[in-house]
Amino acid sequence: MNTLLALAIHAIITTANLPAGRQNVRAERSFSLADRYPDRGVNDVFRYNIVHTLDRMDAKSYSFMLQPGQVFAFHEDALPEFQGKIAATMRAHFNYTDGFKSDGWLMGDGVCHLASLLYWAARDAGLSALAPTNHDFATIPEVPKEYGVSIFAYDPKQNLYITNTFDKPVQFAFAVTGTNLTVKVID
Repeated sequence: MNTLLALAIHAIITTANLPAGRQNVRAERSFSLADRYPDRGVNDVFRYNIVHTLDRMDAKSYSFMLQPGQVFAFHEDALPEFQGKIAATMRAHFNYTDGFKSDGWLMGDGVCHLASLLYWAARDAGLSALAPTNHDFATIPEVPKEYGVSIFAYDPKQNLYITNTFDKPVQFAFAVTGTNLTVKVID
């Protein structure tokens, strides 16, 4: 099955299976996977790496749930204050061994775009979110500069940390519609 189609189907099923009364969308953000980079070949690598990250996250669904007090980190190399609290990650180091592609510059290029979209949605939802290193060295199309997140595996300062500060579970659900990637924060 086409990876993008599978992503859309899993996200729809995951959201539809939420218990009644748990479908309050606190935030929703999206961007086009067709506009990640002006060069088409580089854009294709970015798109592949973004979707591949979601593929690695969870074999059953393109979502993750945080219980109250739990932390999501984009990768497991965490700052000391988050160690032992991380309940979910993207389960990747964005390298060749994990199946990521390079555009000739960096292996895993594009994952910063996904992290930035997550950060933006988390902040809009009112969750505690920390991105120690801003992605201000390069534009991330369709994402305001203040939400840019630099991701680099094995570096705790180039990570994204989202803490569920609510008194109920929060789900992050991803869907692809056409060429748009959407993340919803649902409680």
